[in-house]
Amino acid sequence: MMITIPQLLSAAEVRHFRDRLAQAEWTDGRATAGHLASQVKNNLQLPEDSPASRELGDLVLQALGRHPLFLSGALPLKVLPPRFNRYEGGGTYGPHVDAAVFSVPGTPHRVRSDLSATLFLSEPDEYEGGELTVSDTYGEHSVKLPAGDMVLYPGSSLHHVTPVTRGARLASFFWVQSLVRDDAQRALMLELDGAIQQLAVDAPGHPSLGRLTGVYHNLLRQWSET
Repeated sequence: MMITIPQLLSAAEVRHFRDRLAQAEWTDGRATAGHLASQVKNNLQLPEDSPASRELGDLVLQALGRHPLFLSGALPLKVLPPRFNRYEGGGTYGPHVDAAVFSVPGTPHRVRSDLSATLFLSEPDEYEGGELTVSDTYGEHSVKLPAGDMVLYPGSSLHHVTPVTRGARLASFFWVQSLVRDDAQRALMLELDGAIQQLAVDAPGHPSLGRLTGVYHNLLRQWSET
């Protein structure tokens, strides 16, 4: 299941991110890739321990915590500190599947990559190419969103970024360990939550609201891993 999160960042926040990233020193993105991934990865990345990366990563985490669609769609248990990349001059990332588990730098903690996330920081008309293309059982899906919007997709998906032939594509990317590991179960939880929210608007006080909310929490109780 792919979920588009609109306006995770406001226009003012995007401008702040762009200003900070314009002053940042970028390094070869292959330095953080595994042996196989490094053979298909050609981009720039902000060092994870740089002041800009830590500051902007914290702002992304704050934005995630206040966005209801992210909370209901991801059911997050852990979020890996966000990272930042830049594609330009033909930069690309060939077909790959993300690592199953990531270590949190400077800690003994690990995050299972149930969900992968890309937060776009460049407007679509600022660059050519750069589509995030995700393959699943229904085919390939290309994503190129406005700055400030984010897409979530299963970490198990085969995906790639097409070559950027004009301009520069800036983005933040990270991984989420969900309370509910299974993608199909998370999709059901999101659908049920959306139905409950709509019923609360259309028929406030309806007796079914309490029953459906109980079903939601009992399913979460049954499926969640903590």
